Amino acid sequence: MITGSSRGLGREFALRLADEGAAVVVSGKSETDSERLPGTIHSVAEEIIARGGRAVPVRADVRQEADVERLVDRTVTEFGRLDILVNNAGALWWERVIDTPPKRVTLMYEVNLRASYLSTYYALPHMIAGGWGHIVMNSPPITSEPTPGYAMYHCTKMGMTRLALGVAAEHRADNVAANSLWPATPIDSAATRNWPAEKMGRPEQWRTPRIMCDALMEILHSEPATCTGRQFIDEGLLAERGWTPEQLEGYWSAGKRPDDPKWIDERAYATP
Repeated sequence: MITGSSRGLGREFALRLADEGAAVVVSGKSETDSERLPGTIHSVAEEIIARGGRAVPVRADVRQEADVERLVDRTVTEFGRLDILVNNAGALWWERVIDTPPKRVTLMYEVNLRASYLSTYYALPHMIAGGWGHIVMNSPPITSEPTPGYAMYHCTKMGMTRLALGVAAEHRADNVAANSLWPATPIDSAATRNWPAEKMGRPEQWRTPRIMCDALMEILHSEPATCTGRQFIDEGLLAERGWTPEQLEGYWSAGKRPDDPKWIDERAYATP
C-alpha cells in the first residue's frame, strides 16, 4: 500500500513494487489529471496491469481518518494481507516561518505526519497478525542543524522519522520493521519541476527516481528483524549494500555528477 502514488515518486514506487511481484494498492485523491499534474490512481493501476502486475486503485484523502481506515480495509479485502506500507504522500511549503501561513502548517501536519500515523495505526494490526511487515516513511534523518526556509516542513517530515523509530522499537518482536528513507539529492519528479530553481536546483543536479526505488527494494528485500529503526539516505544505503561509485554515478539525470555539489546531502557519505 503506497500513499500518494498517482504520480511522481509514489508512482515509481508502485511500478517497481509491481515489477518485483507485489500486489499494489495505488492510493491518492487524483482521479482526473491536468497538464501540470499528470497521472491518476487509475492510470497508474492500468500501467501496472498492462505490465502483467496486480493493482487496485483506491481513492483516499489521507487527511480523513475514515478514508485511511477504508483504504487499509480495502487492501486486506482485495489481497488478503498487508505486508508493506510506504508513507509517501506529502505536502510541501518551503518558506521562512514568517512567510508560512497557519493553514500551510495544518496542511503539512495533516498530510505528512498525521496521515503517516493513521496509515501506520490501521496497518499495524494486519502486519502483526501476518507476522511480517515493512513500514517505510519518505522522510529525512533527524538533525539539529538549522534549516532556514524549511523549518515547518522539516518539523512535520522529521516527525515521520520519529514515528518510524518508535514503531521499530515497539514492534521488533512482532517482526514488523519501520524505517525512513530520504534522497541525497532532489529527485526528478513533478514536485521538483514545479518548484523554482533556487529551491530545487537545476535538472542536471537531480537524480532519477530509480535510485530511490533501488534503495526501497534493498529495505524490503531485508528481513524486518535485521533492518529496522534506521534513518536511511538512498546513496548511503546503496553504498552500504555494495553499490560501487561507478554504479552510483549512473543515477544522475544528466548521466554524470554535477560540478556544483550544493544540492548533495553529504550525510549520504557518512559511516552508517
